[in-house]
Amino acid sequence: MTEIKARECVAVGLTLNGATITGQAEPRMLLSDFLREECGATGVHVGCEHGVCGCCTIILNGVAARSCLVLAVQAEGAVVETVESLAEADGELNALQESFRKHHALQCGFCTPGILMSLTELLRRNPKPSQEEVVSVVGGHLCRCTGYTNIIDAAMDAINRGGDEGL
Repeated sequence: MTEIKARECVAVGLTLNGATITGQAEPRMLLSDFLREECGATGVHVGCEHGVCGCCTIILNGVAARSCLVLAVQAEGAVVETVESLAEADGELNALQESFRKHHALQCGFCTPGILMSLTELLRRNPKPSQEEVVSVVGGHLCRCTGYTNIIDAAMDAINRGGDEGL
């Protein structure tokens, strides 16, 4: 009889939403699963696990990234931001989130965290993007509920009101 050896876990340390986090991950564990299961960042949604839908988008070392395409061990020492980082500690929404609420830019909400993170990264790079730039960023996400119009309207409203504040 052949003995099957259990996979060994590796320690992974990163900065998550401003806090230093250390957890254990199997070498093949996806960052999306590590963030949800080990770190409790359940705002990271897992949709396709192929990088297509955008639900798992985070900001990794300042750049929007699909966390389902990154291994947890690859994030060792990284700075990771998830949707949980956007609102204030008291729960007050930032300008972009408030615009999403105001414009009913979500229905089921499954895709919303990823879209918010992609737009946040865009607004950090370019506080006054054109509508075409917003459409391009949002176009990298799959949403089955909204038809995207309210999402674009919400983003443009936040931009026109100075929505880069607090991002």
